[in-house]
Amino acid sequence: MTSSPSYLMQTYARQPVSFSRGQGARLWDTQGVEYLDAIAGVAVTSLGHANPEIAAVIAEQAGQLLHTTNMFRIEWQEQLGERLCALSGMQRAFFCNSGAEANEAALKLARLHANARQVAQPQVLVMENSFHGRTLATLAATGNPAVQRGFEPLMPGFLRVPYDNIEAVRQAAAQSPDIVAVLVEPVQGEGGVHAASASYLQALRQLCDEHDWLMMVDEVQTGMGRTGTWFGFQHAGIVPDVITLAKALGNGFPIGACLARGTAAELFSPGHHASTFGGNPLACRVGCTVLDIMEREHIPQRAATSGHRLLAALHEALNNHPNVVSIRGLGLMIGIELDRNCAELVGRARDEQHLLITVTRGTTIRLLPPLICDEAQIDDIAERVIRLLS
Repeated sequence: MTSSPSYLMQTYARQPVSFSRGQGARLWDTQGVEYLDAIAGVAVTSLGHANPEIAAVIAEQAGQLLHTTNMFRIEWQEQLGERLCALSGMQRAFFCNSGAEANEAALKLARLHANARQVAQPQVLVMENSFHGRTLATLAATGNPAVQRGFEPLMPGFLRVPYDNIEAVRQAAAQSPDIVAVLVEPVQGEGGVHAASASYLQALRQLCDEHDWLMMVDEVQTGMGRTGTWFGFQHAGIVPDVITLAKALGNGFPIGACLARGTAAELFSPGHHASTFGGNPLACRVGCTVLDIMEREHIPQRAATSGHRLLAALHEALNNHPNVVSIRGLGLMIGIELDRNCAELVGRARDEQHLLITVTRGTTIRLLPPLICDEAQIDDIAERVIRLLS
């Protein structure tokens, strides 16, 4: 590691390690030390590091065509849009570069929906403890005062209610006639790995239908097989109006998507929204390759099976641990909540167990392993976490 002054803006409290290569669920630092990766770049490298099929596609496409402009038809973009819509029940796709951009597109759809309804001061219903991004609009939608601090005044147009509480939504509907959309995560990842109940999402779908709200589901972290289904909302057997994706869609290559159906799919017209780099041939070919691999290797089903195995091992060893409050998760999205601040465990896991984890909301260990982990690696993650907490 270099000790020279950094010319980077101080937006991250970086850990004292730098990685030089990876393979599957493992990483090696610049000193040659091997680590087991249980965060996958925060739910990004779901198909593992240095996936040879994705690497070959990147190299081949880079030698053919990287970028034109969205003023021309892009065949790989058309293919990826069609395939994502088929998997999700959506009808149209807009491609961008990140989850925050995908959520920005969704919020612009909500504004256009409000305009069509002639609602002058529209409100989007959002949830406490949510996370939707760090642009000005998605920051205002996010339910975490700590990340909002210093950026006031926040953009208006958001009404916040408790998560997984349908009565709070009903009360908001009764009191606020200007609500035009709901933005919700199927599992709050940054918020501590809390999953919404199926009944909550079903009732939310019904309320959106009754009040002509857009049901917008943020699948940036939960999408692409992470929870054991292609998309988190599918556990509830519903179909939203708008879905946002990113993270695992490119397995590390930057790509985001906003998918929509019904009237929401027809709200954008030329000039309403754009992205210079969004949906370029390279990004979309990578996205298609990710789908190829996930479909061929049944990745969502594997995530469900691996998640059950990891949760069972953690419950068996830690249920009676004096400091463990709760162990919860869906697929390979798992949180272990402790009764105290445990941020220091990130460094201890890295240095003592050679295991990469994150801590969110100060008290919850979050595990987001690559979805391609085999049984031995899942067991290894569990054993290292158990040793860490012992």
